[in-house]
Amino acid sequence: MSGDPHRFRRSTLRRAFTLIEVMIVIAIVLALAGLVGYAVLGRRDEAKRNLADIDLKTIKGAMKMFRMDFDRYPTDDEGVKVLWDKSALTADADQSKWKGYLEEPLPKDRWDNPWVYKQAGEHGEGMYDLSAAGPDKQDGTDDDIASWKTAGSSGATGSSGPSEEAPPPAPTPTRRSGPG
Repeated sequence: MSGDPHRFRRSTLRRAFTLIEVMIVIAIVLALAGLVGYAVLGRRDEAKRNLADIDLKTIKGAMKMFRMDFDRYPTDDEGVKVLWDKSALTADADQSKWKGYLEEPLPKDRWDNPWVYKQAGEHGEGMYDLSAAGPDKQDGTDDDIASWKTAGSSGATGSSGPSEEAPPPAPTPTRRSGPG
């Protein structure tokens, strides 16, 4: 037998990981998992807020359709419920005009707060107010979802009515030169 009898034992011992190496790998994996989890949870809150804004815009669109049919917004007694429930119409309303303006009921926002609806709004003359308390569940705070706060919609300045942009100018007639 030529060679070192301990050579075989040394090579097999070196193939295993030490406890320190295993602990370092676990610490790195946990740190990465923590960073990913934090980023995902932050995006989840942002996504929930975006969905709440979409719900508000959906209700506002249904309100506009209701107004086209009834020449008014829902009364305070009817509330947003009238958009999906015909029985919420007041007795003097023409039941035959009702069309079901929302396919699914949206009585609450994404944080389980009820929508607060006022037919005679305070944030735009002749417009309604629609809001919900938002994530902190307290009315009157910056995170509230409100029809007069939404950007990018026709109600961005507190209006729930038609867009306030000026119509495009009418085309001007052109003169043709030549025999006429």
